[in-house]
Amino acid sequence: MGWRWASASVIGTSHIHSGDRLQDAYSVSKLHNDSLFAVVSDGAGSAKFGAYGAWLTCRFLSVQFREWTRVYSNLPSDEELADWIDELRDRVSAIATQRESTPRQFASTLAAIIVTPDEAVTLHVGDSAIVGRKGTKWDVLCWPENGEYASSTYFVTDDPEPRLNITRQLPEYDGFALFSDGVGDLALSYFEQSAHPRFFDPMLRPVDAALGEGRLVELSGKLATYLAGPSVCERTDDDKTLVLISGG
Repeated sequence: MGWRWASASVIGTSHIHSGDRLQDAYSVSKLHNDSLFAVVSDGAGSAKFGAYGAWLTCRFLSVQFREWTRVYSNLPSDEELADWIDELRDRVSAIATQRESTPRQFASTLAAIIVTPDEAVTLHVGDSAIVGRKGTKWDVLCWPENGEYASSTYFVTDDPEPRLNITRQLPEYDGFALFSDGVGDLALSYFEQSAHPRFFDPMLRPVDAALGEGRLVELSGKLATYLAGPSVCERTDDDKTLVLISGG
């Protein structure tokens, strides 16, 4: 597949006003065997090191999948993926101890997908989301999950264990979008629990039409400008991360 993508992460107006930093992180990379890996993580605003937790989540899983696909043709089992998350949690715990803190202060969500010629596998914790395009239809592969209380969600660092969801799909999608909850109100119908084609179709169209492979720098810049613009910020004051992937 000729994978190419546009991606951007911009700070929300609420964090600008409070003097906080961008809490979102993401990573996209082409791997061995024509595979693609993408991940978005949103650090908890109430966590002192949430931004670092989000970065660490993206970095850890990117390295794990890169090393795996270098050696194996098949993808890890659900049990092996759950073990990776346990290893990530152990790493966070060790860093928290070094900083005289707690893992909760590194809380972050997780929405990740790896796509190979044979299957697509998602890993999901919390209120970020992933959608896939099949023909003219958009399917929600990972729906945002909120916690017991309003404006709460689940995190990789939750005790005693995270609310990890792993799904496996046939390789029938030629486009994907990953996004943090700051984009959710724009992209999803919460009443119907569906993706808005009127949002995703025009967003992905220039990615489909672009020449070359890998990250599309110019389109990524335009995406960042859009996410930071007034039409978006009037609807959400949260950090906003959006990754648009085309394999067409």
